Amino acid sequence: MRTVTSFPYETQETEHLWIEMSDGVRLAARLWRPVSADDSGGAPASDDAPATDIEPVPGILELIPYRQRDLTAQRDSIHHPYMAGHGYACLRVDLRGSGNSEGVLSDEYLEQELVDAEEILAWMASQPWCSGRTAMMGISWGGFNALQVAARRPPSLGAIITCSSTDDRYTDDVHYMGGCLLTDNLSWASTMFAYNACPPDPAIVGDAWRQMWLDRLRGSGLWLETWLRHQRRDDYWRHGSIIEDYSAVEVPVLAVSGWADGYSNSVFRLLANLDSPVRGLIGPWSHKYPHLGEPGPAIGFLQEAVLWWDHWLKDDRGNGAMDRPALTIWMQDTAPPATTYAQRPGRWVGEESWPTRNVVPTRFPLGFYTIHAPGEESHSTDPRSVRSPLSVGQFAGKWCSYNAPPDMPYDQREEDGGSLVFTSAALPETVEVLGAPVVSLDLSVDQPSAQVIVRLSDVAPDGEATRVSYEVQNLTHHAGSAEPVALVPGERRTVDVQLNGMAQSFPPGHQLRVSVSTSYWPVVWPSPEPVRMTIHPRSSELLLPVRPRPPHEISPVFGEAEGAEPLRARQLVSGAQDWRVSRDMVDLSGRLDVVKDLGTVHFEDIDLAVRRASHETYGFVAGDVSSVRGETLWNIGFSRGDWSARTTTRTVLTSTATEFHVYAEQDAWEGHERVDSRTWSTSIPRDHV
Repeated sequence: MRTVTSFPYETQETEHLWIEMSDGVRLAARLWRPVSADDSGGAPASDDAPATDIEPVPGILELIPYRQRDLTAQRDSIHHPYMAGHGYACLRVDLRGSGNSEGVLSDEYLEQELVDAEEILAWMASQPWCSGRTAMMGISWGGFNALQVAARRPPSLGAIITCSSTDDRYTDDVHYMGGCLLTDNLSWASTMFAYNACPPDPAIVGDAWRQMWLDRLRGSGLWLETWLRHQRRDDYWRHGSIIEDYSAVEVPVLAVSGWADGYSNSVFRLLANLDSPVRGLIGPWSHKYPHLGEPGPAIGFLQEAVLWWDHWLKDDRGNGAMDRPALTIWMQDTAPPATTYAQRPGRWVGEESWPTRNVVPTRFPLGFYTIHAPGEESHSTDPRSVRSPLSVGQFAGKWCSYNAPPDMPYDQREEDGGSLVFTSAALPETVEVLGAPVVSLDLSVDQPSAQVIVRLSDVAPDGEATRVSYEVQNLTHHAGSAEPVALVPGERRTVDVQLNGMAQSFPPGHQLRVSVSTSYWPVVWPSPEPVRMTIHPRSSELLLPVRPRPPHEISPVFGEAEGAEPLRARQLVSGAQDWRVSRDMVDLSGRLDVVKDLGTVHFEDIDLAVRRASHETYGFVAGDVSSVRGETLWNIGFSRGDWSARTTTRTVLTSTATEFHVYAEQDAWEGHERVDSRTWSTSIPRDHV
């Protein structure tokens, strides 16, 4: 990323300010804005003298719970001052109950959070330095609430940028995928369990810090328990899911994600369903802003953001922001399997609309462990069956790649031994795919509860198999996720499994491979009992959204990634990362250990040292589904001078055929004194999961 030090507007930063909500709770914020928008010199020198001119500018809000004073300070310092330097007032606010904001945070996307967002926008619009027009942007949590607030239509909101977010909190989020319980649900709950236990900074809140900290420790609760008590699509998940009413969003939306992210599907749905002006951008990236995008190439995303804001908030209608294609994607070229990539080969491709006529649904019938070419018919009448071992999924990576530690899927041959595999002949010519493949399976199972996992891979001539898309589906949700229905063992049914959207170029000589398994641990929690699945290939098929390369292809070009100079931070203690798969051939146990230790970092501007480390473990024993176990351990600490505070949190999730069991610990220390210690232990009935 290129560092920019000179901008059209001279800027200033307000390191801390309080924004008081209508109920008296104060939220902590940091503000960057042009000097020309400063109202501090606006008072007249005398009663007869005119006031100093103020040039009000539009305001941009990012509202998230990840501590703007320290944990996201470096990232924030790259893009907020950049946008301020182009004529915007950028406000980064800690959610109620997080960072230095007052209150207690007890769940994600609460009604109170959205009400607070509306109040903050109204407050911004009323400030002398604001033109009265506002916007929201964010990645992940901030992308979620930008969409959710947009659906509430606050008067000043003129546009949003939503990155790595979703319109559907149940079907397409970190908690459940296709009605299956994601282990990222445990991982994410544990992350927030740890973050919610962090203290505010005494340098900002003063002596109140200790009571605020205790209130959080004792009031934030165990979010994992809440999420496990909602195993089907109910009103809990409908809240905040704009898929329930797309028409509620009337402002322009720039929707952004990456193929290695967990949230690319929503970009397609937003383009297809929003009536407001919308543009979609999907790169090769993991869960990162595109100007920091990994895998690369990163792009000049902040330039694109400024164009978007200028168009919709400053009425610069001729600046080209809407000249971009409706959908811009990185068409990925073939690449060998790897758990991390510095760069993904490919090219930028544009579509003027989505859905597009440039994509042709193409049928590939399944056969005797084969994928037939389009137009061929399968003559295989014999069914095929599989009962996957719990080891299938250990090389699957994370549901969502965070790009640290290496968390992308490895060579799929490691997984295919426990799956039903259908492979095409070598392709005679390039096949390019854009959109969501669908695998239609004529199948039956021998249990009342079962899941099916379908993977699509690019197989190179040397046999290496790179996963390019996949999907998991809880078969008890065949009539919908609101009312799961137990399966009838042995009963045949046709199941259409829609895989994640993708853009992939398969070159000549490569092969397509569809792999089907009955488990995918530890990406998803296994079914209550081992399942044998029988598939009838003759009435099964792969439907690929093939995109023949047009003679006059739209090839968007982006500028170099750039941003403001990052805030300075010094690494005091180095970190460590590990991603280790192990098997014990004595007791037949296996486990995945994921270590993400960020070491200790010193933020020089506020003289604060921060320590963060997490360790996740996912284990199993042979074919015993009741042996699966997920455990997370977090350590976070803060210190300045003779003051220090730290917390440790531990969460364990296990199950039987009928229940989930949750155990959690939370301990907090001020210096060497333990100031609070709490444990949770609860059982939750399984609900067709």
